[in-house]
Parts: sequence; structure tokens; C-alpha cells
Amino acid sequence: MTRSKALVAPLPVSARLPAAVFSLVLGAFFLWGAGFASADALHDAAHDARHAMGLPCH
Repeated sequence: MTRSKALVAPLPVSARLPAAVFSLVLGAFFLWGAGFASADALHDAAHDARHAMGLPCH
């Protein structure tokens, strides 16, 4: 049995930084949005998402 190992070059920081910043901004937006949204809006969003996935909710 022969095992091969893939050689992967690490990405430089300049290539990873935009993805990290975007992820941080997106996560902050979700936390801020959930923190300031009304309970009815959050319930409706979760309810619609469950129906979109085909899951029962009631």
C-alpha cells in the first residue's frame, strides 16, 4: 500500500486577511442584528427558515 501526501503551500497573510476581516464584520453584523431585532422579527425569521428547510414547526 502506497500513501501519498499532498503538498500544500501555506497562504500568505495578505491572502487570508480579507477573508478574516469579512468574517469578523459579518459575525458582528449578525450579533448586532440579533441583539437589536424585535422578538417577533426573530421568531418570524426562524419560522420561515424552518419551513424553507422542510422542517415542521407546529
